[in-house]
Amino acid sequence: MSLLRRLDSMADQLSPERRQHLRYLQAWQAVLGGDYQKSDALIDGILSHSQDPNLSLQAAILQVNSLSEQSRFEEAFRQLSRLIVSLQDGVGITPRMREKGFVVASSLYADAGQYELASYYANEIFRQGLAIDGYTCVDDHARIAALFGSGQWEGIESLMAQGIEVCIKEGNSLYANGIRYFAAKLDVSRGHPEQAIALLRKNYPAAERDGYAPQLAQFNALLAAAYYETGQLQLARESALAAVTHGTHNHYAESIGTAYRILYLGAKQQGDVASALAYHERYMTADKGYLDELSAKALAFQTVQQQVAAKKLQIDTLNKQNRILQLQQSLDRSASETNRLYIILLLTVLGFIAFWTYRIKRSQLRFMKLARRDGLTGIFNRQHFVSSAELQLQYCRKSSRQACLVLIDLDHFKVVNDTHGHAVGDRVLKRAVAACQKHLRSTDIFGRLGGEEFGIVLPECTLEQALGRAEQIRAAIADAAGSDDSLAVAVSASFGVATIERSGYDLRKLLIDADDGLYRAKREGRNRVRVCDDAQPRERVAGVAVENA
Repeated sequence: MSLLRRLDSMADQLSPERRQHLRYLQAWQAVLGGDYQKSDALIDGILSHSQDPNLSLQAAILQVNSLSEQSRFEEAFRQLSRLIVSLQDGVGITPRMREKGFVVASSLYADAGQYELASYYANEIFRQGLAIDGYTCVDDHARIAALFGSGQWEGIESLMAQGIEVCIKEGNSLYANGIRYFAAKLDVSRGHPEQAIALLRKNYPAAERDGYAPQLAQFNALLAAAYYETGQLQLARESALAAVTHGTHNHYAESIGTAYRILYLGAKQQGDVASALAYHERYMTADKGYLDELSAKALAFQTVQQQVAAKKLQIDTLNKQNRILQLQQSLDRSASETNRLYIILLLTVLGFIAFWTYRIKRSQLRFMKLARRDGLTGIFNRQHFVSSAELQLQYCRKSSRQACLVLIDLDHFKVVNDTHGHAVGDRVLKRAVAACQKHLRSTDIFGRLGGEEFGIVLPECTLEQALGRAEQIRAAIADAAGSDDSLAVAVSASFGVATIERSGYDLRKLLIDADDGLYRAKREGRNRVRVCDDAQPRERVAGVAVENA
């Protein structure tokens, strides 16, 4: 910063080319300080006037990062498409600039969930031999991030060890800790939280020295989750609060959602209902914001892809139209038979345009459907389930109708994954969803809330009816293993039920009460239906004893 101030004072003495470089540094400084209006103006000026292809490419890379930080994802992907064209042309561009371009392409595609593209551009650095001293650490980090996000974990441990070693040799502790974060996250996902704690605590001082707030938030959030898994509730709470403190740069980051979830679970386990409710509300807000941002990135990517395809189609159409005009000039001197040929060609082009318009529209409708559905089970995803449930509850409130919420959690599902693998686990999830759907009405709202947890909103349904239907679904899930000879993996589910008579029409309160019922079912031995209200007398519903006393 001191050097930049000195350069600003002597800008008049610099050559025009050097002044363009200074403007790039000023734009970088503005992005770092969050002054995006200033950085956008400086970058646009460089892209419009610079004659240096490498400086123009570097400014375009900075603009992609800046637009992504501002959540202007559609503009970011549009600029990235132009940047990739420049990388493919490669005229006058140095290997270092090409390497930087592939790194930012890999990072942005990974953020949008396009892991195949992210891996392609990360590997392109090594295929083209662009990795040079001082940048291989960043290249390895990009490649590991793409593989980790796509779930391609086979052999990733050796790649992580290699990347950390390269980063240590280069003295790049920030990216070394970035790779260590992925390694610790892998340990937690595989059921080894103690190893994750040891790795994160060993390298936490280095992360503090770097002072990069997003990374500190990630470290603390993952530590909180690992501490909670090992039963160290006080340490889990301290780490979660630290993650929230360091995560003020982005209230909807994944680390913030994880921190509030651990704070909520810890408060609930300690019986602090008020804190649990407050943390649960913040967790839902952060989680919804994170999912919304992921959806916005994915939708922006698909929109730009459609725009690129439409523009290519438009260019092709214009080329065909130009060809038709040329033919028309020559055909004007011909007989009526030639005129008929012109008409046929014109109709062919119009049919071609109509056909591609139809295909583009059909693709847009398919993308809209994918944004609402869970990719594995085909039912509503969490975001669309919450939106639909809130609308249904508003309708029930206005018409004074009954409604209930059922939360379902498959018992010991982690054991299924660890014993049989994730492929079998996915098939078990699909089988459980199919068993549920056999007992649902067309007016019921069914969605996957995450992992092995599902939710059902039952409009115009009393508590007694909801308990009976929940028991039917529970029995159907438990009996489903015997009906599938190719997958004889027994699985059961625990159910928590909440009703508007106790919780009101507030979805958040219904979720909390149903979650308490689900926790009660887990505590009492799993594979049962329970409610959170312990104030009602004991009764029998659908042949199953429901204890309300």
